[in-house]
Amino acid sequence: MKIKLLLCLAGLILCLASTAQQQYTTKNIIYISIDGYRWKELFRGAERALLVNKKYNTDTAGNLKKYWSENQEERRKLLMPFTWNYLSEHGQLYGNRDLGNNVNVRNKAWISYPGRAESLTGYADPAITTNSHPDNPNETVLEFLNNQQGFKGKVVTFASWDAVAKIVNRNRSGMLVNIPFDNLTGNHLSEAEKLASETQHYAPKIWGDGERLDANTYAMARSYIFAQHPRVVYIDLADTDEYGHEGKYDAYLDAIHNIDAMIASLWKGLQEDAFYRNKTTFIIVPDHGRGDEHQWTSHGASIPHANETWLLVLGPDTAPLGEIKTSQQLYQDQFAKTLAAFLGFNFTSKHPVGEAVTSVLGKK
Repeated sequence: MKIKLLLCLAGLILCLASTAQQQYTTKNIIYISIDGYRWKELFRGAERALLVNKKYNTDTAGNLKKYWSENQEERRKLLMPFTWNYLSEHGQLYGNRDLGNNVNVRNKAWISYPGRAESLTGYADPAITTNSHPDNPNETVLEFLNNQQGFKGKVVTFASWDAVAKIVNRNRSGMLVNIPFDNLTGNHLSEAEKLASETQHYAPKIWGDGERLDANTYAMARSYIFAQHPRVVYIDLADTDEYGHEGKYDAYLDAIHNIDAMIASLWKGLQEDAFYRNKTTFIIVPDHGRGDEHQWTSHGASIPHANETWLLVLGPDTAPLGEIKTSQQLYQDQFAKTLAAFLGFNFTSKHPVGEAVTSVLGKK
């Protein structure tokens, strides 16, 4: 009996050792994925050759007025004012390849399902090569956290693309995963939650039943956040990739500009809410990159540079280093363990997990 008790205690100690680590001020995470957003626009701003090409724009003069400046720093501020006026002063930005600061996917497919799965599981599964892959067999950091004390039922997903339900394996995890045209349910929904659920059905289904506009996904997520106060929220946005594939550079830029405004509004709102104020970290990433010049509309293993990505972090534990200008190499499979580390957990699973990005953890 004593031996069994000792074995149980040893097992408990090992379990705790595998999950618990340094405690940070961060108690909540907002994890935002922006589908197919190139590092070039993030760090350089709008690309003039694409901006003035009538093949990709309906109003080149208007686009130049909105998004062009000869000064690169001003140009990227025009596109993403919150990112370059606030986040760059208070957070960290990785992936400016002009400075040798590189972020890449490890998976070989360079498309959406594999990219998102790599970021969320910390593992570039060689078996996941298409966007039609069935339910993800690998545990995500979201599922891992949902099984930790204090997080059950407090880890949620809001996505513009229905395949995200398979990527986070909604069927296995049982987590709230709100995909296009799902309504929020329950007996105590706020008016904002009811309105967000309703109005998504009035918006045009530009890309069919499998995708909704990011504005609707944002409204669903924001209304839920302030009504229900979840601890971890994954917001998956996709307008950028859809407009990119359609060759609509002006709409692609507008989508980026609007996402930046959504992030700004959500950050400001959370700082006015006692549950989140000074206790919430934003992690913002893409799932893959895009090609250059005429190939900017595409991505995938045959498109050079489509494996090039980036990372933004803003929160109470991240030193305000701004744009990281040192030469280094990061990978998407490092994001999952980084997310868990902010909340005091060491994400481990049956599959391999990339190491955390330690430079964003803990102010120095």
